[in-house]
Amino acid sequence: MSGTSNGDSKHEDLRGESRIGLLNGFAAYGMWGLVPVFWPLLKPAGAMEILAHRMTWSLVFVAAALLFVRRWAWAGELLRQPRRLGLVSVAAAVITVNWGVYIWAVNSGHVVEASLGYFINPLVTIAMGVLLLKERLRPAQWAAVATGAAAVIVLTVGYGRPPWVSLCLAFSFATYGLAKKKVNLGGVESLAAETAVLFLPALGFLLWLGARGEATFATEGAGHVLLLAATGLVTAVPLVCFGAAAIRVPLSTLGLLQYLAPVFQFLLGILYFHEAMPPERWAGFALVWLALTLLTWDALRTAHRNARALRAGIETGSRTPVVKTETSTGA
Repeated sequence: MSGTSNGDSKHEDLRGESRIGLLNGFAAYGMWGLVPVFWPLLKPAGAMEILAHRMTWSLVFVAAALLFVRRWAWAGELLRQPRRLGLVSVAAAVITVNWGVYIWAVNSGHVVEASLGYFINPLVTIAMGVLLLKERLRPAQWAAVATGAAAVIVLTVGYGRPPWVSLCLAFSFATYGLAKKKVNLGGVESLAAETAVLFLPALGFLLWLGARGEATFATEGAGHVLLLAATGLVTAVPLVCFGAAAIRVPLSTLGLLQYLAPVFQFLLGILYFHEAMPPERWAGFALVWLALTLLTWDALRTAHRNARALRAGIETGSRTPVVKTETSTGA
């Protein structure tokens, strides 16, 4: 009786942890999806000033969080490893590009094009895995990448130019993910290291703007000051929620949740910002969504097949179950 009670209790605990993970995942991707509403509130500050404040205040909030939980051992280890420190600097540089382009895009009326960048990011990540890491793709993944490439061609015709904003966001974020994978730091610790690298250049830029009389920080009232400071919270809070989700839910679930952010951004671009969507853009987006459907279906099928093989290995009494694995950069 006691054993059954303990088993039920553990099962309930696991279900509770899973619910907490899902709620945090929805919160993280929901906040990332709704963030386009926030950046226009910071006008008349320009994209570069907003970016510099985001770098500066992110370090302040993340450092405060790390002080609270007393998690600093990683910093000393990182400083003693020049290669990892170099990779952190690369990650900091590419996320600067990503943040800057995204803020500019939202405040310049390109929210839909920005959302496209995060839709095609998984496809770019796969392509980079093939080109840089020599990874092998399954047929469905090749089909998804080819469909994504066709979508970019259709959108290039539709826009009358390549979708530079989307491509810049996708490639910068994919490069950022690759660098973070090599550094192998936790989300909050990684953000602290990256913003520490960016802090002095960002602060120097803000002081230079102030000396030229072009800074808005002290000229637009207390509300504007608070909004600029809130850029740190807007950056740090979703990341904390994501970290809480990542340790509680399977990667396959996170892979599905990641599409919430660009879906919200896309809907905001059309319904809230009233951006134009002529037929050729709908056609391009439809191809992107088809590619992501192929990618998701393949990832879920592969995860199910591997789990079934693992169970079969355990049931036959194998000490080390053999699971057929295939190299993949998919979710």
